Amino acid sequence: MKLVEVGATRLEYVRLPSAHPREGAPPIVLLHEGLGSVAMWRDFPQRVADSTGSEAVVYSRAGYGRSDPARLPRAVRYMHEEGEQVLPAFLAALGLEKPVLFGHSDGGSIALICAGGTDVELSGVIAMAPHVLVEDVSVASIAEAKTVYQSTDLAARLGKYHANVDAAFWGWNDIWLHPDFRAWNIEAYLPRIRCPILALQGEDDEYGTMDQIDRIAAQARDVELVKLADCRHSPHKDQPAAVLDAVSGFIDRITGY
Repeated sequence: MKLVEVGATRLEYVRLPSAHPREGAPPIVLLHEGLGSVAMWRDFPQRVADSTGSEAVVYSRAGYGRSDPARLPRAVRYMHEEGEQVLPAFLAALGLEKPVLFGHSDGGSIALICAGGTDVELSGVIAMAPHVLVEDVSVASIAEAKTVYQSTDLAARLGKYHANVDAAFWGWNDIWLHPDFRAWNIEAYLPRIRCPILALQGEDDEYGTMDQIDRIAAQARDVELVKLADCRHSPHKDQPAAVLDAVSGFIDRITGY
């Protein structure tokens, strides 16, 4: 694990070479979910690297993992700030050229914002269980997560992965449950995305309906959809083989293998 300064913030990151590197395969930058971090991906990034021939790069956003704290309370546009400002600066700091952004949940939204809202040149976007608008099911599940955090050992379990688990949890939970956040929407970014998109979602996703990725397909120009049965909000945990197969095929397509 290393640290890189992005502005005045130190972010933890790791670079994972592929066991089977392929010439011309773009680096894949993995962007975690709303309560994720580098460590919470476990071995999945290495499996992505090995199955695609790409280097996998993973980082923890400010306020998560062992990265510096984030400013709290979060603003309604916190994912816009990450996608338009922090992520481009992180890519530049590491010298990553034409990467594929692979985001889960909040990370998928951030990837879409970066692709549609900046001049960063990307080889592709993989959006896994992303949000493009706020649905009732999302708010209900996040409210339930608040109850679970307050009444179970969830804080202790998440504390293994975050330097300040309360800041990580409440920074995410409070903004998603704020009344002003109900109007959050990134659909205006979708028609501006120039690179290919792979959008994946589980049919049993407790944080969003298929309308999320269907809207991406309807409004962006080059979208491949993968809808996974018997799968909830974390397809890389529930259906890892199917996800890796789809990701490998996507990388093959955009690189011409």
